[in-house]
Parts: sequence; structure tokens; C-alpha cells
Amino acid sequence: MREAAIISTARTGIGKAYRGAFNDTEAPVLSSHVVNAALDRAGIDPARVDDLYLGVGNHWNTQSYNLGRLTVHGSKLSNDTGGFTMDRKCSSGMNAIALAARGIMCDELDCAVAGGMETISLTLNKHTPQFRNRSTYINSVEPDAYMAMIETAEIVADRYGVSRENQDQFAATSQQRAAAAQEAGAFDDEIAPITVTKALFDKEGNETGKEEVTLAKDEGVRAGTTYEALSSLKPVFKNGLHVAEGQHITAGNASQLSDGASAQVVMDLATAQRENLPVLGIYRGFQVAGCGPEEMGIGPVF
Repeated sequence: MREAAIISTARTGIGKAYRGAFNDTEAPVLSSHVVNAALDRAGIDPARVDDLYLGVGNHWNTQSYNLGRLTVHGSKLSNDTGGFTMDRKCSSGMNAIALAARGIMCDELDCAVAGGMETISLTLNKHTPQFRNRSTYINSVEPDAYMAMIETAEIVADRYGVSRENQDQFAATSQQRAAAAQEAGAFDDEIAPITVTKALFDKEGNETGKEEVTLAKDEGVRAGTTYEALSSLKPVFKNGLHVAEGQHITAGNASQLSDGASAQVVMDLATAQRENLPVLGIYRGFQVAGCGPEEMGIGPVF
């Protein structure tokens, strides 16, 4: 059986949703940018790409209409390249790479681009579609199916004994390591800088203007974060389906809402080696397992 190799990768810096660099940047702009950057880094003719696999979580606004295919139009890929969009929420981009690799291993294609992207700023806002967006049938058979992610985090913390102290310590350590890595330039080779127009807002949320910005690093890294500062923050969740008052999740130990994109060129390993292309990694497998919707956050452990 053939093997699949990743020969290039490119990503944007991760922008903070709503007030970050990408708060006014449409989805195809981000996805097309990283696809082009990955192709440039691979040094191959874009016409060699057979298909584009793109993982996306929210399929509306400019992330709709098969964003994978729209990205073909927005990038250097030729019009006869396929475009596919898939949704497995947080693992969508990883799953897209697995699908591309499997296609290569099964001799269905020779080269693909795969990755993922999300613009929270332009999908989760006051314009988010609300008409019949939750199934009454699913609610009748699984009442927790649409539970808010933050409530599932509270449940996981209680159910699996993850203390508030441990969460704050982990969050502080993570920020400190990220800040040190960013300062050392550890992420620089991954990121493909992009210049975009950012919307400016006042404290009340009113738009006050626009400015041109270039994002070349992740916006969520907070140098100087300490456990003491995080431990002083109050939990933010209340009035859930099962959790009346949250005890764990704060603005400091939770992941931020983000905008960004990433893409990889995946191709047959033997071909890459024959052409002396850089092999960054070889696909070895991808598996999934489900869990109860009320403990969604434990899923990656399975």
C-alpha cells in the first residue's frame, strides 16, 4: 500500500475573535491565503493537486456554500481541482488531513491540500442564523445534544476530578510556555503573515473605523500570566441544563474564541522522495470515538 506524506504546512497567526486582526476578514480570504502559502512552500505546480479537503465548524455566512470549493476559486488551484468541506467540529482540520491521506494510500489521488479554518467573528454573532437551528426531535431523544460547550467543561471537571487549582496552574504554565516560544521565534516558520482590514470598536461595541493590520503572530499569547492572577478570577457559567452555578471555568483558564486557518500539502511518499521534496510527516492513522454530549470535552482522551 502507498504511504501519504505531508510535504508543507502553513497557517495564519491565530486572531482573537471579535476584536482581533481577522474580525472583518471573510472565510475564503483566510483559507485561500494558507492554501497558497502551503503550495509555495511545497514548490509544486498547483495543477498537480487533485482535491482540496477543508475542515470547518460553522457552515453559514462566508463559511458556507462548500468553502472547500470556494477556496479552490480563491487560491492558485486550478478550476478542475475538487473542493470538499467537512465538519467534525474541533477535529475537522485534522480529519480533513486524514481523508486526504487515505485517498492517497488507496491510490485514488496523488496529491491533495488539506486543512481547516474558522472565523468565529463572522459566524457567531448577532447575525447567526436562528430559524429552526435546533431539532425538536433530537432534543426529545438526547436533551443534552445542544448543550453549551462551557457547561460540558464544568461537568468534565467535576466528573473526572479536575480541580480549579489544577486548571489554573495548567493555564498559567501554558501561557508562560507559549510566550517563551513566541519570543524565541518557535512559531515563525509555521505562520504565513497576512495583511487585512480590521474593524475597530469602542467599549460599547459600536464600530468606530477600520485599520490595515498585518498579523504575523498569535494574538492570544499573554506574557506575564501567573497562577495568582488566574486564581483570582470568578467562574462565568450559570443557569445551565445541569449546572446551576459554575465552579471552574473562567475567562483566564478557558480557551479564547479565535479566527484563523491552516493548510498542508499531502502527497504520495514515494513521489515526494523521488522528487527530493521535504517530508515533514507520514500519515499513520486516525481514529475516533464518541462520548455523551454532556461530557464533550473528554472526547480527545478516548
